[in-house]
Amino acid sequence: MIKKLSEFSIGEQGIIVKVEGDGKIRRRLFDMGVTPGAQVYLRKKAPLGDPIEVTIRGYELSLRKIEAESVSVKVEEADK
Repeated sequence: MIKKLSEFSIGEQGIIVKVEGDGKIRRRLFDMGVTPGAQVYLRKKAPLGDPIEVTIRGYELSLRKIEAESVSVKVEEADK
């Protein structure tokens, strides 16, 4: 299942499949390592959902909601 990073619940993880957005936002995300193929894990979410904290490429990264809406992720299903 593919969904936006901004729609993730705490503890969900997946593989980034697409980064959208205008030039500045997209370039900024790429510079921070948010690229297709990277594994991402949602660690924390602020009370109103902005910002969120993710683990990507071995480090913690805070993203604004507008940035997280630009990232499409294939959700990894939990082992049953």
